[in-house]
Amino acid sequence: MKGIREIRQRIRAVKNTSQITKALQLVASSKMKRAQDAALAGRSYALLLAQMMESAAEKVDFVNHPFFIARPVRKRGILLISTDKGLCGPLNSNTFRQVTEIPRDQASYVSVGRKGTQFVARTERDLLADFTVSDRVGYNEVRPVVEYLAQAYMDGKVDTVEVIYPHFINTLRQETSLAKLLPFTSLRETIAHMRDKLGHQQGDDIKDDRLMLFEPSSEEILAILPTLFLKQEVYQMLLSAKASEHSARMVAMKNATDNAKQLTTDLTLEYNKARQASITQEILEIAAAAAAGTA
Repeated sequence: MKGIREIRQRIRAVKNTSQITKALQLVASSKMKRAQDAALAGRSYALLLAQMMESAAEKVDFVNHPFFIARPVRKRGILLISTDKGLCGPLNSNTFRQVTEIPRDQASYVSVGRKGTQFVARTERDLLADFTVSDRVGYNEVRPVVEYLAQAYMDGKVDTVEVIYPHFINTLRQETSLAKLLPFTSLRETIAHMRDKLGHQQGDDIKDDRLMLFEPSSEEILAILPTLFLKQEVYQMLLSAKASEHSARMVAMKNATDNAKQLTTDLTLEYNKARQASITQEILEIAAAAAAGTA
């Protein structure tokens, strides 16, 4: 019967889909562990670098550094971090929802990830540049992104540098976060915010009264340290975004596989019912024909 044949074809299609989603789940699971380890391992270094910068700020005058000078905000510069591929649940849509809350004429965007680039172009927002990074997120891949953002800020193309990205909390939970990087308004507030994001408990502020001798000179420290801190911040956010991506994809593919198995069970039951009804109908027809022949 046609109905039975259609159900059988649908069962075969669902099983094929289930095999694909299972394979994607296993791939995402292997990448997820590596990405999570990288994101968690870098958190302590990022916090230590921030504390070191705060300690140096007491000895070096950062006030005149361009990164510490606030100015009227005419155009916000936003780094949008998304994925290159889909099949990761609502991760990208939640990130883009944050973007839609920003008026078009108030921000320019630098995108990391093809999905973000496509979204910015599709919604006709101002896209300054787009970049891609690998799953391993090498530090050398982050450098051109930060250098472009810093140069745009120094040239006055943008008056702030902010980042919208999926912040990794655990395998089942990723939250879209908007982090403001430039200008550096308060290192103490920045460190407190980082402690909160990284899950570190707030401790009493420790004033460093040691006499410091800078090698190289304090001027060279002034020129290098803020940029290094900015690169490390963006690097840590990209690691967090990659951990979020693989975690979300693994969970989404697991849910898809489970749903496919349940659908296969339901279709198999429907198939058996249709097959039994067909057999019963054939028996009735044979019995009716036999009764008519003996009449």
